[in-house]
Amino acid sequence: MTGGLPVFGWNQADRRVYATRRQLAAERLSPGGPVAARLVWRKGKREAHLYLRRQAKPKRVMTWPQIESLAKALAARRYCPDCRRDVGYCLPRRYGHCFDCHTASERSRTP
Repeated sequence: MTGGLPVFGWNQADRRVYATRRQLAAERLSPGGPVAARLVWRKGKREAHLYLRRQAKPKRVMTWPQIESLAKALAARRYCPDCRRDVGYCLPRRYGHCFDCHTASERSRTP
């Protein structure tokens, strides 16, 4: 026990009682309470929090306005300000424009 929480090794926790966030998300659930235990593996180098399944709650569902605003935000990230087109992928923040415009600007810079 560490800090009042039980500690389990790999495959030692009862799967009917405990679940990780990812396991709950796969079942469309979210943790309904605080961390109930810790899962430790790879000689203590890796760790995950475990939650009680009986406290899990259904995940909240996005409303249509939220879905629409997320779609608009993602579309804005795909819009290149230089060539003014939707390039089909999120623009790298490092360059601020699409790869075609970046390679064209690199070519124009080299003598």
